Amino acid sequence: MDHYIEISLMPSPEFPAHILMSALYSRLHGTLAKAGRNDVGVSFPQMGISGVGGLGAIMRLHGLATTLVPWATPGWLSGLKDHCEHTSVLPIPDGSGFRTVSRVQAKSNVERLRRRQMRRHGLTEVEAREHVPESAEKTLSDPFVRITSSSTGQTFLLFVRHGPIRASPVYGAFTTYGLSRDATIPWF
Repeated sequence: MDHYIEISLMPSPEFPAHILMSALYSRLHGTLAKAGRNDVGVSFPQMGISGVGGLGAIMRLHGLATTLVPWATPGWLSGLKDHCEHTSVLPIPDGSGFRTVSRVQAKSNVERLRRRQMRRHGLTEVEAREHVPESAEKTLSDPFVRITSSSTGQTFLLFVRHGPIRASPVYGAFTTYGLSRDATIPWF
């Protein structure tokens, strides 16, 4: 990964930034899934900055220069063109660090966990309630977007976490969400 494109959401009186980011991310996911791409990573440079909510208003796409050329044209942003600005394909600045950007999931729905215990282990509802107490419910504080899966059509919350900054890159494939637990993106 030696290049990137930065997409900035423009302030809108009609739509909050998190709604626009969800729409932008859904568009990215759908386009990556349709093209069968696993060579584009995503990052959110404003995530975690005090005073900026959620993932922020900037998304970066990372990849090789030749990979990113189609993303530098506004065609894939149809319907969002009035709400976004994007750069051309730019080289990664020297001295950049590297980090993973991954999806985080919590097994948080206690009722679902109980139903699973009943199916897998033949427990009764009372036994499942004893086996999976209310305290088993976990919540996440990570930023998220509301997104629709291109494969199932289900809408869900996609929680995102930035890993620690590293000195050297780790190469690998990305999901159709532009995320990976192992492969890193340049961080600057």
